[in-house]
Amino acid sequence: MTHSLPIGSDDFERMTAALTAAVREHPALTGLVFLGSSSHAAASRRDEWSDHDFFALAAPGAGAAARRDLDWLPDRERLVLTAREGEIGFVAVYDHGHVLEFALAEPGELAGALAEEATVAVDDDEGSTARLIAQSQARAASLPTGDALNDTRLVLVKLLIGTGRLRRGETINGGQFIRQWAVKHLVLALRARAQEQGGEPAGLEPTRRFEATFPEIAADIEAAIAQPAERAAKSLFELTRRELEPEWNEFPTEAADAIARRLGW
Repeated sequence: MTHSLPIGSDDFERMTAALTAAVREHPALTGLVFLGSSSHAAASRRDEWSDHDFFALAAPGAGAAARRDLDWLPDRERLVLTAREGEIGFVAVYDHGHVLEFALAEPGELAGALAEEATVAVDDDEGSTARLIAQSQARAASLPTGDALNDTRLVLVKLLIGTGRLRRGETINGGQFIRQWAVKHLVLALRARAQEQGGEPAGLEPTRRFEATFPEIAADIEAAIAQPAERAAKSLFELTRRELEPEWNEFPTEAADAIARRLGW
């Protein structure tokens, strides 16, 4: 198998500069914010798979028109794909495999946005973009901590429903319940329990870098979901009980026992 050469750190910074210049020159765009590992604060996390994640801010009333045309993106001749994600979201892929993920929106359309690490690269004279990002970061910081008990209950429910769907013959939908939704809630529950015991907050996307924090559990989850779907479900069920039930009086043991009986586990 051959791989396209990734862009290097110099190329990453060149793209950052090119995006900044493109937004400054665009008549309808007034702000640019680099997010996550694209920001200065999280630059140490970048590797060959890091994307450019950003908000491009349009002047009030100009968002819809600005979203009709992406010709302002740098190196347009090297773009091999662009696609919409919802009303204001976009992705773009270059011929060397580098990805841009961004929202192109008016400030009002990002009124409920959440942000963690962020670098404001372009702003208007009133500092509207910086103010929006400060509000987004404040909202993210004030989010309630995870609910370990509720997410544990949801793991059990998703495994029960998913296995039932499999046994009915709905292999795709059942597999979604098991490999996607049950795993999501398991990760949330593990993060929340760790935080209750003094660990770090989960962040906006709890599955990101889960492997670095919980390497052994992550390996066990990966091994579980690599199995055929019903065996994956049973392995995740056993993993949930092994990692969360001991020394936790609130664990829904009665429900777990009932689900095990129903499924013949």
